[in-house]
Amino acid sequence: MNDSLILIIGIESIALVAIAILAVKLTKKNKHFEERFSGVIDADKEVEKAKKEKEEATNDIESLRSSYKEKKVIHDRLLRQVAIYEDSIELAELGFYSPQFDFDASEKFKERIKQIKQTQKEMIAAKTAITCSTEWTVEGSKAKGRTMTNRGIRMTARAFNNECDSAISSVRWNNATRLIQRIEKAFDGINKLNESNRIFVSTDYLELKLEELRLTHEYKEKKQEEKEEKAELRQQQQDEAKLQKELEKAIKEEDKYNRLLTKAKEEAQKATGDKLELLISKIADLNKELEEAHQKSERAKSMAEQTRIGHVYIISNIGSFGEGIVKIGMTRRLDPFDRVKELGDASVPFIFDVHAIIYSEDAPSLENSLHKKFSDRRINMVNNRKEFFRISLDELEEELLTISPDTELVRKPEARQYKETQAIIRKKEEAVEVTEFPDEI
Repeated sequence: MNDSLILIIGIESIALVAIAILAVKLTKKNKHFEERFSGVIDADKEVEKAKKEKEEATNDIESLRSSYKEKKVIHDRLLRQVAIYEDSIELAELGFYSPQFDFDASEKFKERIKQIKQTQKEMIAAKTAITCSTEWTVEGSKAKGRTMTNRGIRMTARAFNNECDSAISSVRWNNATRLIQRIEKAFDGINKLNESNRIFVSTDYLELKLEELRLTHEYKEKKQEEKEEKAELRQQQQDEAKLQKELEKAIKEEDKYNRLLTKAKEEAQKATGDKLELLISKIADLNKELEEAHQKSERAKSMAEQTRIGHVYIISNIGSFGEGIVKIGMTRRLDPFDRVKELGDASVPFIFDVHAIIYSEDAPSLENSLHKKFSDRRINMVNNRKEFFRISLDELEEELLTISPDTELVRKPEARQYKETQAIIRKKEEAVEVTEFPDEI
């Protein structure tokens, strides 16, 4: 069925191209006639001949256009029929899958799938999955009739189960709706083929297969969700470990300046003259450095002890995501620019530009308030852990001023590598050919 449809579509596509080429040639020929005889006044025969040829060409063009429209309709209809067997079909053409189950863990999906498969086995054993509504006789023998019926039922079961198993094993995030239609089409097709011998796959068995497919799809989705949650937890643990290291480093630095200051004071007690003046200056510098180290260690200690202190960052990457798209995230790193650099290291082709860094005693709440404010601008409406939004800098600045009036927003991203790359591409840019068929010619 699939190969036949694809062959027919190929033939139709070739016909469409041939018709389109003929239409163009005839149109040019028509135009040639108009130019050739536009200035002829007295040559009546030539004019009449030209008019006749023009009329014939015009009729041919209209006929070809009409034929093209008809074949385009057939072409599109065949594409829709084969769509349920093609991975490239757009989601919008088949509709989005709506979750059917509300299990909070992937293991519950797994357990339910086992139950569904067991019920299917029981239906097969009880001969209620696939039934025959007629008691056939073969050569006057009911026993031979039952043998024929049983063979028919086994062949039907094998055909339908193979189709279902193939669909279920290949279900992914973007094809569940298409595969549901594929199983339903197989159900209708097999029952239609078996109509003469009165063997039918039951609707109850069909529903079990459809439920198995939906469960398998949602099981995979839940597994992916759990994987992302674990990754997020690992990231949080890594951040906390880095905070602890930063705390230890800050404490060591403060201890170092304490030792240096103590030593300088001891030397000053014994020194006189120029040496004393130098030590007094050194003590002043050490006091200043010690104060800075102390403040840094206190800040690191506070961030390590409290899970809500951190920075909310607003960054963009026009080379990777386009203009007007920002990421609003949160980090508990002592230096938030470390996190920004980390995000731009390997996962995207260009580095991120920073628009704002906001320190907060309750960074998760600040981040959440911004996410809620611009929830309708999310790039990913499905996964809220993806923190990208389509927001103008004017709107962003207005909201930031209400939350943190002292925040400075960098309005124009540098995007140096991206701009340099675009300059190189513009020099090498080539025209892209369009190969789609128009609706009319």
